[in-house]
Amino acid sequence: MEPVADKKKAILESTLELVKENGFHGTPMSMVAKKAGVAAGTIYHYFDSKDRLICELYSYVRQQSIQAIVTVDDTTLPYQERFFAIWWSLYSFYINNPNVLRFFEQFVNSPYNAKMEEIRNDEFHKLLYCFFRGGIEQGHLRPVNPEILGVLVHGSIITTAKVYGSGKIPFGDEELKQIAQILWDGISVQ
Repeated sequence: MEPVADKKKAILESTLELVKENGFHGTPMSMVAKKAGVAAGTIYHYFDSKDRLICELYSYVRQQSIQAIVTVDDTTLPYQERFFAIWWSLYSFYINNPNVLRFFEQFVNSPYNAKMEEIRNDEFHKLLYCFFRGGIEQGHLRPVNPEILGVLVHGSIITTAKVYGSGKIPFGDEELKQIAQILWDGISVQ
């Protein structure tokens, strides 16, 4: 018998894939259960509603993006190196997980976003804001609201990943380094 954690993960991963293909409204619970290989009633054991499933999926993928930061942020390195490591790690995460990128885009523009009041203060954003606040306090970054820096940097990563994923502009490592460098040059104290 499949462990509980594996079933829940299968449901979340199936939902992520189906939402990418069909959107929120085109992804009924029955379709998720079938894709996940679980009985229709089983899905309700883990999630009492589709709303709860979508919101927990947001938390699930947000935790993955947090890990993309935490695993590369070495506080013993110079601040600029930490910035580039985080930029590259998040970019790689989104490139390697295009379903996540599409899910976030749909989620932010959906009524589910309004239902989750804690999003603005979620762990991912706190982690980014703390990183940028530290850079400001240490004199590495321009003295602006760290939330603005978080939006600017994360937005550039998402946009770069979306453009790359569309295939419209083929980015090589040099172009990606230039994008990150231009961003750094714009927010750092020269």
